[in-house]
Amino acid sequence: MAANHHHHALEELNDTQKRVHRILTAAQNPLSAYEVLDKMRAKGAVTPPTVYRSLDKLIEKGLAHRLESLNAYVACKHPHHHEMAAFAICESCGLVTEFSDPNINERLSQWSEDHSFCSKKVTVEIRGLCEACSK
Repeated sequence: MAANHHHHALEELNDTQKRVHRILTAAQNPLSAYEVLDKMRAKGAVTPPTVYRSLDKLIEKGLAHRLESLNAYVACKHPHHHEMAAFAICESCGLVTEFSDPNINERLSQWSEDHSFCSKKVTVEIRGLCEACSK
């Protein structure tokens, strides 16, 4: 079920958006819009607004996330969790781990309900040191 939705969302993208998605998917670390633009330019001319629009489109379709604290973009590794994306960001090596936690999601939904807050998008960012760097 989840895989189909992901596949379906990808099919609706135009060529530029697909290329942006491929670049994000291939990247080891989050990329800034400028870095995405740079990689796009390696294969032909492209304008910054086009890249920004493509990134927005991918986020809208749940295929990518923007990490506010890094001002960078990552491809979504878990297309099934539209409700919440959580990221652990290592401040030493830059490793970003995406995870999904039903308990956190539950608590946040509960808070939103209790406070009549209509949440559209939740991105949780935890900053610190990854296992390797904290040793």
